[in-house]
Amino acid sequence: MTVWIAIALTAVGCYLVKLLGLAVPAGVLERPLLRRLAVLLPVALLAALTAVQTFGTDHGSLALDARAAGLAAAAVALLLRAPFLVVIAVAVAVTAALRALGG
Repeated sequence: MTVWIAIALTAVGCYLVKLLGLAVPAGVLERPLLRRLAVLLPVALLAALTAVQTFGTDHGSLALDARAAGLAAAAVALLLRAPFLVVIAVAVAVTAALRALGG
């Protein structure tokens, strides 16, 4: 399968998923359970992505390196109620410093 076929199939799949969402009756979307899931699902997906990108390796094993320290520093900055850009800057600075030191 060529790359272009994979791209075309992915585009068609994305379109069909979007179309399926538009085809759902409004009454179904008004249910409290679905509303709660719609609020919580993006948070869960972002947390899972963060965990995989922070602690994962190419070999599927667990890694504790500078990325984990940067995430911990960001968590501390959040606990101290720092603004979002400061949280990002702290995480970047800690990660870069540890990588520069060979960690």
